[in-house]
Parts: sequence; C-alpha cells; structure tokens
Amino acid sequence: MKLYLIAGEASGDLHGSNLLKELQKQYPGIRCRVWGGDLMQAAGGELVKHYRDLAFMGFWEVLKNLKTILGNLRFCKKDILAFKPDALVLIDYPGFNLRIAKWAKKQGIRVIYYIAPQLWAWHSSRAKAIKRDVDKLLVILPFETEFYQKFDIQAEYVGHPLLDVIEPIKNQDSPDKLIALLPGSRMQEVQRILPAMLSITPHFPEYNFVIAGAKSLPDSFYAPFLAGHPNVKLHKDKTYPILRQATAALVKSGTSTLETALIGTPQVVCYAGNALSYAIAKRIVNVPYISLVNLILDRPLVKELIQEELEPQNLRSALSEILQPAQAAAVQGGYRELREKLGAGGASARAARHILEFLA
Repeated sequence: MKLYLIAGEASGDLHGSNLLKELQKQYPGIRCRVWGGDLMQAAGGELVKHYRDLAFMGFWEVLKNLKTILGNLRFCKKDILAFKPDALVLIDYPGFNLRIAKWAKKQGIRVIYYIAPQLWAWHSSRAKAIKRDVDKLLVILPFETEFYQKFDIQAEYVGHPLLDVIEPIKNQDSPDKLIALLPGSRMQEVQRILPAMLSITPHFPEYNFVIAGAKSLPDSFYAPFLAGHPNVKLHKDKTYPILRQATAALVKSGTSTLETALIGTPQVVCYAGNALSYAIAKRIVNVPYISLVNLILDRPLVKELIQEELEPQNLRSALSEILQPAQAAAVQGGYRELREKLGAGGASARAARHILEFLA
C-alpha cells in the first residue's frame, strides 16, 4: 500500500510522524511519501518538501509569495501522479491541502483529511468543498463532529493527538525561576511577536527567560533579538522540557497554547500579524477566542493579547497576574477541565485504524 501525506507546519509534522508510526505498526511494509519535516522523515516517510519552505502566514504574506505557492502546487500534483498512491492523507494546512483535495478528486484519487480544517472559526462556506472533495474526515476536537453534521458531513472524532505526546507532569521543584517564551516557528511571526515579549524582561529581574527556539530557524536569526537581554537565553528544539521547568509562559497563539496547557504551565497568549492580514481576518473570523484553550473550554481561562493589545504594559500586567499563586491555581483547575473534555489518548492509533479500514 502507498500513501501520500501532506503537512505544512511544525505541528503537522509532529502529528504526521506519530500517524506514520501507527500506520507502519498496523500495516507493516506500507510506503509513505510525505510533505512535512524532520519528524515525519525520521518516522519512515520519504520526504519531498520540508515545511520550512511552505509556511506563509496571513493574507498579505500569501499574496507576496503567490508565485512560490503556485509552483509548489504544480510540483505536488506532478509528484502525486508519478507516485500513484492508494490515497492522499492531508494533515491540517487547509489553504494548500483543500486545493490539492479538489484536484485529486478529479483525478479519481481517494482523499482522507486528518486534523480537519477549522471551518468553525472562519470560512464555513468551505464545508461544501469538504463534502465534495474529501472521502474520509477525521477530527480532533470534540465539538467538530457536531459542526460538520450541520453540513451533512460525517466526521470521525479520533481524539487529540497531543494527548499521546504530552504527559501532565511539571517539575515543581525547579531551582530556577524561569519564564518560557514561545514566539512561534515561522520567521515572520517571530519577528513580530518576540520583540514584544522581550520588552518586558527587564521588569522581572528575579526571573530567567528562555526562548523556545524553532529548529527550522538558524541561531543567527535569533542573535539580534538577544542583544541587550542578559537574562534571556535561547534553547532550540526543547520546548516541552522548557515548559515543564517554567513557572509561566508567553505563548504565540496556535497549537502551542494547547501544548502549554496540557503540560500545565500558566500562560499568556500572544498574537500580532500583518495589519492588512489582521484587518481581513477580523471581518471573517467568527469565534470569540483565538486560543484553543479558551475555545475548547468556551470561556476565557487564559489571557489573550491580540494585535494592538500586545504591548508592554498589557503583557507585563498579564504575566504578573499569572505569577500570583491564587491565579496560577485557578488556571491549573481549568487545565484539568480541559483534559477531561479532550478525553483519552490514542488518537494516532485510532486515526491509522480508520484510514486502513477505509482503504480496505
């Protein structure tokens, strides 16, 4: 059996790698050609394109890089036809993957979508495309099956794959007073978010700060940000150990907010994008929160500082608040509720089983 998997971000690479391991366990000898990263390659995937060459965030960034994106789409289609897979497995990354799904359906290639597009947040009009182009839909958030039912789309809830990766064990006896900084994995988001995070470090001289650096970005990229910040260090590819040691964290919105919550570290959620991209997104996004933590709980457990709100005074105040024992305890209580809502682990194994049963 041959599968062609496409993931376009670091989180997709992580979940794709665990899916690959389960596919190989349940179907020894399966061959998988992948768009992803180092983790998917290490798990046995034949790596075609690395996600660091694919990640464009925001409407303006997509327009600027449209030529590259269209070139990637053409190359992807050609490579799929040459490989002749039994099915495509698309992992998140909807801007690219939904276009590939539409094309693949016309070619008679079966399409499986794992980690479904978050249409409940925006672009619910794309549900028609999902219904038309996707043969099997696997979702990871408990409320998504009900959402897709509204459009007469059967979605299988497999659970959240992060529960297979993260154990809720924090080192409460760490000798260092440490605050983690998670500014994202894309160059443009780090350039916008990290300076705001660093601006407040002088106001917390009793704490050490550690940037959880992205493996895909070189040390030389981070060097100018570190200049003039003696209490800030950079550690790459060690996000989970850093969060386990940290008293609190400043976290760019995205999957990392859920990772931080599952580890159990109080956090402030940060986001700043291109002004034009944000203005467009604000008109079409229809959810009350930006972080997965608040969305799943359906209440504002963690503080969100978005766009113009992400400024030093607000950030300093929000961090000071979660460093207080009473507030930190309240956040921990919310995190326990979050885990209960997400249910048991085993998402990767269930997803692999659904895929293989569907293809059988």
